Amino acid sequence: MTVEAEAGRLRTEADEPGWEVDPDDEWGVAVIATVGRQLKLRREAVGIRAAEFGTAVGYGEDMVYKIEGGKRIPRQEYLIKADEVLGAGGLIAATWEDVKKVRYPKKVRDLAQMEAKAVELQLYDPLNVHGLLQTPEYARGLLLMRRPAYTEEEVERFIAARVARKAVFERDPAPEISFVLEEWTLRRPLGGRAVLRRQLEHLLEAGRLRNVELQVMPIDREEHAGLAGGIEVLKFEDGSVVGRSPVVANGRPVSEPRQLRILELRYGIIRAQALTPRESTAFIDQLLGET
Repeated sequence: MTVEAEAGRLRTEADEPGWEVDPDDEWGVAVIATVGRQLKLRREAVGIRAAEFGTAVGYGEDMVYKIEGGKRIPRQEYLIKADEVLGAGGLIAATWEDVKKVRYPKKVRDLAQMEAKAVELQLYDPLNVHGLLQTPEYARGLLLMRRPAYTEEEVERFIAARVARKAVFERDPAPEISFVLEEWTLRRPLGGRAVLRRQLEHLLEAGRLRNVELQVMPIDREEHAGLAGGIEVLKFEDGSVVGRSPVVANGRPVSEPRQLRILELRYGIIRAQALTPRESTAFIDQLLGET
């Protein structure tokens, strides 16, 4: 009988894995390889076989080898338990400080780093509720719609990344953030009506923050400056600005003044065409009552 079957309750790759390593993320690959090597060296130094160690930490032997080989990103609870089992005195648990910096896809980390430094964010998503405003349940419903389908692990990883980005709302001093939301995205019950209700409630909660302005673009508007695609404009304390849109530089971040002027002009017109923040709050509250 295998160790996994004998233990009965061991978590495996299919149950509660670490995250996959992004092969294109050189820094992330190096960090996870180093952590995995430390785990392996310490396990071998105390004379514990991989199967025994897996039983002790509650994971399968295969997962132990993958984490030690730098092929999987360990979760925090794995590192804490490993520290206890190996008597590392906190040294292994402390590696979480490095691991948590690379646990999300590189492009998500890059975006989160910019958001964490911005003093003003102007955000418009014509297709969905913006990621910074999504509840975990709404994000899950949205990610499950993707084709070709994400794996369950990818879905969980993206959800965790979106939740982590919301730290931007907790900064002190808080950045000024404005969102323009499309009415139709507030009506589509992705994940079910209960999920939509919680999403609308969350929007109302976010809209009450002093540094956040939410505006809704009604479906019945006869003029709309945002039909070309989403817009992100991030402004920083040193006066620099970074913008992004699918129709400018193929969606790559831009800082050239002419391109930024186009994005800010479009965003300004979109805001002028949308409902005011007060009208938008009343509108979302009305939708909540109808849902």
